[in-house]
Amino acid sequence: MNNTLKRFRSPWHAGLGLVLLCLGMLPVTAFALDLQEAKAQLLVGESITGYVGIVKNAPGVAALVKDINAQRKASYEEIAQRNGISLANVEQLAAKKALEKTVSGQMVQLTPDGAWVRK
Repeated sequence: MNNTLKRFRSPWHAGLGLVLLCLGMLPVTAFALDLQEAKAQLLVGESITGYVGIVKNAPGVAALVKDINAQRKASYEEIAQRNGISLANVEQLAAKKALEKTVSGQMVQLTPDGAWVRK
C-alpha cells in the first residue's frame, strides 16, 4: 500500500475528513448571526437613539449592527420625508417603540453613550 493511502487511514484523519465534509455541506447562512440571536445572547441591544448598539463584541456583531443600522436609517429617512418631519423625530419615535418591544432580560441603553442595562 502506498504512503498516501496509509496516511488517510488513521482515525484522526478520517474524523477530520468527515468534519470538513459536513462543514462543506452547511449553508453559509448557518454561520451568520441575526438580530434576534444577537439580542438573545446579549451581544447587542436597543438604544435610546433608535438604533442597535454593541453590548459585547464577538465575531460578526459589528457587521450585523452596521447592516441593521443602515437599514433602519434608510427606513427612517423615507418615513421622515414622506411625513414631512425630521429624521430626529422619527429616530426618537422608533427608539420609544423599540425599547417598549424589547423583551425583558435583553439589553437596553437609556442614554446616548450610557451603560447597557437589562430591561
